[in-house]
Amino acid sequence: MARDLYSVLGVSRDADEDAIKKAFRKLAMKYHPDKSPGKANEQRFKEINQAHEVLSDKTKRALYDEFGEESLSQNFDPERARAYRRYANARSAGGGRGPGNFDVQEIFGNAPGGGDFGDILGDLFGRARGGAGRRGQPARGRGSDVEQDLTIDFVSAVRGTTLQLQRADDPEPVTVRVPPGAAEGSRLRIRGQGNPGLGGGEPGDLLLNIHVTPHPFFKREGDDLHLEVPVTLGEAYRGDKIRVPTPDGEVTVKIPARTQTGQMIRLRGKGIARKGKEPGDLYLKFQVHVPTVDDPEVAQAIEALEGKVEAPRGDLRF
Repeated sequence: MARDLYSVLGVSRDADEDAIKKAFRKLAMKYHPDKSPGKANEQRFKEINQAHEVLSDKTKRALYDEFGEESLSQNFDPERARAYRRYANARSAGGGRGPGNFDVQEIFGNAPGGGDFGDILGDLFGRARGGAGRRGQPARGRGSDVEQDLTIDFVSAVRGTTLQLQRADDPEPVTVRVPPGAAEGSRLRIRGQGNPGLGGGEPGDLLLNIHVTPHPFFKREGDDLHLEVPVTLGEAYRGDKIRVPTPDGEVTVKIPARTQTGQMIRLRGKGIARKGKEPGDLYLKFQVHVPTVDDPEVAQAIEALEGKVEAPRGDLRF
C-alpha cells in the first residue's frame, strides 16, 4: 500500500501551500540523487516528488482528500466514483431503490457514452478494455489516451534523456525519449502506448505531463539560464579568469576588472538548446565574497582598502 502523501512530506492534512512547498524543498535537497545516491534514496526522492505534485495542485489535492489513493489511478473519474458511492449507499439502505425513490438509472442513465449498468461499472474500475459492444454487437474504435505525470531532474530536462517508464497496468516498460530543453508543464506524446482499441482498433497514446525538479544553483527563464557566481575581492578587483559550469561543460570566463556584486555578463549560446530553435544564453551574476575569518592582518588590509573606496552610499536618495 502506498504511503500517505501528507506523511511523505511530513506535513499535517491542513497544511497550507507555503508549508507544503517548504517541506518539499527541504526533502528534495536532502534526497536528490546527486547528493544522496542509492536506490533507497532514489525511491524516496520519487515519493517526495509525487506527493508534491498532488498536494501542490488544488484540484488533485481535493480529489486525494476525498478519495485517497484511488484518485491517483490512471483514468480516474471522480463523477463516476461519486455516483457509484451514492448507488452503493442507497443499495445498502434497501435494495435497488432507496429513500426518496432513488433509482440506479438516475445516477447512471445519463453517463457519458450511455451503456448499461454493467458497462458503466466496468468503465468505473478500468475493466472495459475492448471486445463486444452493446447488446453483443462488435464495436471498433481507437483506444483512449492515458495521461500520466513524469518527474525528471533539471539536468536531464536541459540535456534530454532516455528512460524506461513502468506503467502500473502493463508489465512491459515503455521507452521514453525526453528531448533537450523540456520545461516544467510541457507535455510529451508517446504514440500507441495508451489504452488498447475496441474491437481491434488502434491503441491510444500516452500523454506525459513533465515536471522538473529545481536545480540548487541554476535558474531557468525561457531558454536562458541564470547562475550566481561567487568571486573573491582579488578576483573582482584584478579581473581574473575563472572556470564556470555550463550545460556543455566548464568554460573559462574573464571577470571584468573592478567588478561589483550584482554585475552580470552574458555567455551567448550557452543556455538551453532546443531542436529547431536558437540556443538561449547563460547569464552570470557575480557575488563578491569578503573574508569571514577573524584575523588582525585581514582587518588591517580591509582598513587600508577603505581609504581607497569612494563613498558607496553617496548617491542614495528617497
